Amino acid sequence: MTFQVTVKPSGRQFPCEADETILNAAIRAGIGLPYGCKNGACSTCRGSVLEGDVHHGPHQERALSAADEAKGFALFCCAKPYTDLVIESREVLGVGEFPTKKLPSRVVKMERIGEDVMVLSLQLPANERLQYRAGQYIEFLLKDGKRRSYSLANAPHSDEHLTLHIRHMPGGLFTDHVFNVMKEREILRFEGPQGTFFLREDSRKPMVLLASGTGFAPIKAIVEQAIYERSERPMLLYWGGRRPRDLYMHALCEEWARTLPHFRYVPVISHALPEDGWQGRTGFVHRAVMEDLPDLSGHQVYACGTPAMVEAAQDDFSKVCGLPRDEFYADAFTSEADLHKGMIG
Repeated sequence: MTFQVTVKPSGRQFPCEADETILNAAIRAGIGLPYGCKNGACSTCRGSVLEGDVHHGPHQERALSAADEAKGFALFCCAKPYTDLVIESREVLGVGEFPTKKLPSRVVKMERIGEDVMVLSLQLPANERLQYRAGQYIEFLLKDGKRRSYSLANAPHSDEHLTLHIRHMPGGLFTDHVFNVMKEREILRFEGPQGTFFLREDSRKPMVLLASGTGFAPIKAIVEQAIYERSERPMLLYWGGRRPRDLYMHALCEEWARTLPHFRYVPVISHALPEDGWQGRTGFVHRAVMEDLPDLSGHQVYACGTPAMVEAAQDDFSKVCGLPRDEFYADAFTSEADLHKGMIG
């Protein structure tokens, strides 16, 4: 059975099958509902059901509680229709500009740049090119039917190779393979581009770039894109890690700070040990932003990292620092273990 979904306030409409999620139907129709993880963990796709009924698949309680669901909120990445629907959601322009493709790729370089971080470089077939926006991600298609998502760490103009920053999660199906088994020349299949986390080039507002751990990967692509476009927008990068070694491209960020007139870099460490000799900022990385910029009302924020960091930043920046909610763009990295914490439905 097919249902009709109407999006407010735009009034755009698209069909949705009874057995597919509202988000997948929107993507298929080229309608840009915001989304990140696509698995009910990050709340990026959260909106309201104004008319009609939906039922939810498994999702994180922190992304949508039973109380919020009773108020009419929904996660469109795991909500399926029972009836025709009228939903309320902001839309992202330009999402359907580049087609999503399934492509083979060859591993051409593996560079271990930290204790638990690998930079993976992929090469596409000679007759293929992946068009994407700085900040978007791809999904690897594994043999067992599962998928693993990783952000592209290079800007679109520099796409001889596609680069990814992969942190080793011991016991993780894909990352154990990358760190213990994978060799150069291995063939990987992926689907992309994915996600609505990308640089909004139509704005002149100063950008706060907020990253934790390998959440730096899409932030790096965004900075490189801004450099390529000769953007004069101020960029303030706050990169957080537990230990100094977690800031695995610290030297690159310092180089940007030295050479780019509109760029500032603030590294923040949350669990420094005496042997680290750390003399810089400490604590939660989003709190450092609030200390430096108590008024964010005129800024635009791009945040990528753990769900806990992203959620805390969105909540505090909005409630305490006056950041407009529609100027907060985020991509929460969720591991397979994260998906099973607080899961309901």
